[in-house]
This record gives sequence, structure tokens and C-alpha cells, in this order.
Amino acid sequence: MTKPAKSPDRHTFQAQGYIKRCEEEGKEPNENYLNMYQSARQQDEENIVDPEWQKDNMEYDLRSTEWIVHKVQASRVYAQNLYAAICNNEFQKNQVWPTLKDLRWSASWRSAGGIVANMCETGDYIDWYCSGIRDTKPIEPSVWSMLSIEQQTQHKESEAFVGESQVTDEIREDLFRLGWVVLPEDQE
Repeated sequence: MTKPAKSPDRHTFQAQGYIKRCEEEGKEPNENYLNMYQSARQQDEENIVDPEWQKDNMEYDLRSTEWIVHKVQASRVYAQNLYAAICNNEFQKNQVWPTLKDLRWSASWRSAGGIVANMCETGDYIDWYCSGIRDTKPIEPSVWSMLSIEQQTQHKESEAFVGESQVTDEIREDLFRLGWVVLPEDQE
């Protein structure tokens, strides 16, 4: 295990949007509201070093395991596929005691986006949130030719994105290697 990955931009998206709206309206931002986001950042920093929080916590395992952090940083498609897998699924540590106690781990879509942003060490949850929801219409050849190489590359990447809750074989295998299993949807 290595030092857990974290994004310096985590917990900034909503606060920055709020400040911008206040500026546009000519109002002073409410410090209590801004402190809420600062508190979230502090809570994350406290959690990540808390042995109790780390225990049977897939977020900790993901953020502190070098090989999987590297895979997320090396491929936007892999990062999105991991985000999608975390959404709407429950996971269990592949060990006897967590299985017997039926200990489960899950995360909201926003939390899943935040986990991936932390693993990328850039951005915030919004960079991944709802990334599996996309327009699947093909781009007309006349429009395609007007796109820049960067736009064409981004479009090709997004074609490999999967919907929230979908678990690709690669992600399922990597989570198993990490010590986690995806619980079947109907397992109560």
C-alpha cells in the first residue's frame, strides 16, 4: 500500500460555482456555506488516515493501491469504467469474516466520481458524474471531418464508456485482485 491518492481539486466544484453565482449577483458568499466544503475536505483527510475507516473500505483500497491508481491515471476509459462499476452496486471484501457478517460497501454516484477524481489526482466528482449517460448517435462524416483531433479522440474514448452500474470484465477482475467482489444485484 502507498500513500492514498487525492485530488487537490476535490470538494471544490460546488464551492467555486457558489462563489461565482454570488459574484454574478453582487452578493457576499456565506462563509458557513463555504465552510461546509472545507469541512468535507478535512473529513476526507481525517478518514484516509483512520485505521477504523480504512478497514473493509473499498475506497481506501482503491486510493492506496499503486497498480490500480496507475491504471486509472493511464486511461480515461478505465477510470470511467471503474466509476460506472462503483455506481449502483454493492461490494464485499473477499474474506471469510466480512462474508459471514454480510459486510457490504457501496457509494453514491457523486462519491464514486470523487473516488475516481482522487485516484486521478485531479478534478472533482463532476468530471465523472453521469459520464455513462451519453448520446449514442453516430457523428455524421461531414461533421466528423470538422472536429479537431482532440475532439475525435475524446469522442472515441466516450464510445468505450459504459453506463452507471455496468461492470466490465476488466474491472471485475481487477476488483477481485484487489480483494473485492461485486455482489449480484438480487442478493439480499
